[in-house]
Amino acid sequence: MAELSIIWKDKIENVDRLRMNAPVYYAVDFEIKRELELPLYGYITLKGSEVNYRVKISEIKGYEAQPGIIKKTTKKLKTLLRIEEVQDIAAIPLSEFKKEEGTSLRRVTKFSYGVLEERKEIKIKKYRELTDEESEVDEYVKEKYGLSLPFSIIEKIVKTKNELGLKKKDLEKIIAKVVEKYRKRLVDPYEAVGIVAAQSIGEPGTQMTLRTFHYAGVAEMNVTLGLPRLIEIVDARSQPSTPTMSIYLKEGVREDEEKVKEVAKKIESTTIIDVADIITSVADMSLTIVPDAKKMEGRGVKIEDIVEALSKLKAYKLNVEVEEDRIKIKLPEASYKKLYLLGESIKTLTLRGIKGISRAIVRKSQDGNEWVIYTQGSNLAEVLGIEEVDGKRTRTNNIIEIANVLGIEAARNAIIEEAINTLEQQGLNVDIRHIMLVADTMTYNGTVEAIGRHGIAGEKESVLARAAFEITSKHLLTAGVLGEVDHLRGVAENIIVGQPVTLGTGAVTLVYRPKKR
Repeated sequence: MAELSIIWKDKIENVDRLRMNAPVYYAVDFEIKRELELPLYGYITLKGSEVNYRVKISEIKGYEAQPGIIKKTTKKLKTLLRIEEVQDIAAIPLSEFKKEEGTSLRRVTKFSYGVLEERKEIKIKKYRELTDEESEVDEYVKEKYGLSLPFSIIEKIVKTKNELGLKKKDLEKIIAKVVEKYRKRLVDPYEAVGIVAAQSIGEPGTQMTLRTFHYAGVAEMNVTLGLPRLIEIVDARSQPSTPTMSIYLKEGVREDEEKVKEVAKKIESTTIIDVADIITSVADMSLTIVPDAKKMEGRGVKIEDIVEALSKLKAYKLNVEVEEDRIKIKLPEASYKKLYLLGESIKTLTLRGIKGISRAIVRKSQDGNEWVIYTQGSNLAEVLGIEEVDGKRTRTNNIIEIANVLGIEAARNAIIEEAINTLEQQGLNVDIRHIMLVADTMTYNGTVEAIGRHGIAGEKESVLARAAFEITSKHLLTAGVLGEVDHLRGVAENIIVGQPVTLGTGAVTLVYRPKKR
């Protein structure tokens, strides 16, 4: 177990300056309120989800102005750190740091304490033990063909045998065919899997045409599909252009349409502008809310709910009066700007429902066995908190939200599922392993990274590969200033310098050793 470390969020420009000037004093905007054993290692995170740099700190003292120091920010400097060296490290997810004294390491905005836990070997367990029949098939394959078939394939062989009542000879023929197909699908050492995956997704991608499509048979709602949706997935957009959810409900609720509609009302976000008109009067510097009785009834909202929502705007110190079926609002001091801003704030005040979900439509599922809620907008965390919702089957098309709420493995599965569905809806057939490779590349370091200059391509180890992709001069200049070394391990950089690429036969180096005389 390592010593206690300090972790803070910083900008790449500051890290570059530290690397060029170390050893140097670094003035930071946080305080260290305990005695720490020196020297110690601090960790810098760029995105708040993983640490990217390790710095050796030899001295910690209160901030004092002195020449030659580097400043993290221009205001509220509190501590001076003596940085001896800065090391680039493989991105370590913050989940590998043990929390200390209740400080949250999930989102490091400024600074916190943590201990980096020892990395242990991960062993993949089968989700259950093999049955006698499955063990028999497994042993037979190992003995006759000298290989181990995946667990799921063995399970399928035994299931087929029992369903069709196959005899031993027939079973052996099926196993022979399975082994033959399995061997054909194995990847050769040094195969260019990335290029094959790019071609396999890119070529059918050019045949995609549809922009939008009616969502799951719901005519009132559209969802982005086709090429725009595929681009959205690989770009790891923080917000899809048409976020949607399919909310499945628990047994006892999903069969009853009225109960499902009640849940939909709970979910659908209702703002003041949805149920009332807002009239601005400049003469007496006031706002009047005129509720629409029909809309209020339809959404299950009362005037008391509006008054209660207005009480949340404490910063304005409002004077609220209910006059029959109207609500009059006055500001304590006359100001055109404040009156305008108040009007905009009131329009978006949520009266009931979940923020971010503008519509919730109840429709029968595709198999017709239950009622499902389809939404426009997405808020997975709050929807899963509703008692009637079946969390295991509820889906959203917002991949970043899935990563934040359910973790990186769920986000990886969502990328695979969304990409496969997008391609299939266009009648295109792409082997799932190509999609899986893309999903793994996007999520291997614990966060969802885009495939582009702001993500995977921009973070490549090779300087020449980064320069070949986009913004050539910037990458070469930065590399020159920082003294980076390119070890020419990849494809692009070897092509640039005119060497054979390290793929296929080019990955093998032959050495001739003559006999000693």
